[in-house]
Amino acid sequence: MSLARYFTAQEWSVLGSGLRLKDGAERDPLRSLMARDLLQEDVCERLLDALSPVIGSPSRAITASLLGKRLSFLATGACLYAMSVYDKGLLLSPDNTVIEYGHDDGLWTSSMPLTHSLPLTYGAGEREAWREALVQSLFAGLLKPLWQTFNRVSGVSRRILWENTAVRVYSLYEKRMAKIDEPSVRERYEADFRWLLTQAEPALFGLDYNPLSHFHRPPTLVDEGQRSIRFRRTCCFYYLATEPAEYCSTCPLLRPGKCR
Repeated sequence: MSLARYFTAQEWSVLGSGLRLKDGAERDPLRSLMARDLLQEDVCERLLDALSPVIGSPSRAITASLLGKRLSFLATGACLYAMSVYDKGLLLSPDNTVIEYGHDDGLWTSSMPLTHSLPLTYGAGEREAWREALVQSLFAGLLKPLWQTFNRVSGVSRRILWENTAVRVYSLYEKRMAKIDEPSVRERYEADFRWLLTQAEPALFGLDYNPLSHFHRPPTLVDEGQRSIRFRRTCCFYYLATEPAEYCSTCPLLRPGKCR
């Protein structure tokens, strides 16, 4: 049964267009695999090695970081937006998440297909437990084992992978959701974001610390105080896969006082 039928047309337009969610039946047949398969080290190695020349990456570790950034956007975007804006639960796990890795003309074209077609709901007084279950499945159940596998086969730092994830969550709540004016929705997503940053237990991420809290450093004033940027603690190495070198707007190498 199609995943789209559980959302309104407007909701599905946002999830499917801007956040790249789609039904598992619509997966890219040539450039996709189940998340559980990517947890196999030999499969992961082959994918990273095949993808490196496609994205212009000079090493397996850099490919793992950049693929991790894309997967972080796809997984956290659809799941957390549905949770905080539409109050509907997408339970992402290695067994129902499809990893697409399409990349054409210098841009990612991949989406996030899900094979599980029924968003989870909750009863009266159960939203906090429901929220914890969604977050634990997303982070501890799906992303942690993926990042562990990426680390083992490529040597990329797990801190880089987790900060890749954290910056996508910040952008989702602070930029994309901030455009919503409906008071009840704003109250819900602001409460969810506060909880993610300050109260979500490390166990929900499968770690001994909360990475969303850890990497949420104060912004730095730039352009003589005209703008503020929350610079990353780690570099994702995007500049090493671009010619000429391009830098993310929050790259720590661009932080005032840093030398490239």
